[in-house]
Amino acid sequence: MNVETTEIEGLYIIKPRVFEDARGYFFESFSQREFEEKIGKVNFVQDNESCSSRGVLRGLHFQKPPYSQAKLVRCVVGKVRDVAVDLRDGSPTYGKYVAVELSGDNHQQFFIPKGFAHGFEVLSDVAIFQYKCDEYYHPESEGGLDPFDSTLGIHWATPREEMVISEKDTRHPVLSDFKTPFK
Repeated sequence: MNVETTEIEGLYIIKPRVFEDARGYFFESFSQREFEEKIGKVNFVQDNESCSSRGVLRGLHFQKPPYSQAKLVRCVVGKVRDVAVDLRDGSPTYGKYVAVELSGDNHQQFFIPKGFAHGFEVLSDVAIFQYKCDEYYHPESEGGLDPFDSTLGIHWATPREEMVISEKDTRHPVLSDFKTPFK
């Protein structure tokens, strides 16, 4: 796997080596040994999958300490714009984000460490999205950030009025009203 750094420390784009021939393709989607060599030790304990249609926006989500999560995400069918926002207290990139296009065609993955809000927008008719987490889901630890906060400056491809977003995700605070739990 090839690992690319991003403008924000700790966020990585992972590009697997894909072998294609007349039968189709093959690639190793995860190797604990190689991940630890190139990124670091993370003990993933839960895999999740969602299926969404065009214009769905999921996020921006996180889990608060002591149950914060690192995630390794990928889109196995379709295409998404995936976004991670730095919420680490004292970070020089606090409130900044990185966006990456993940698709079933490019096979890329995005590693998001603890201390980030995460979300994605579906750009294809349907998208199947998978993510590995290093902490189990704890509903009492859920948190979120307003994905439309103008101070974040996230450019979403779908106009807001055409997006499909959960009621819960419309009630998250903007960054200026947010006190980070990530020390």
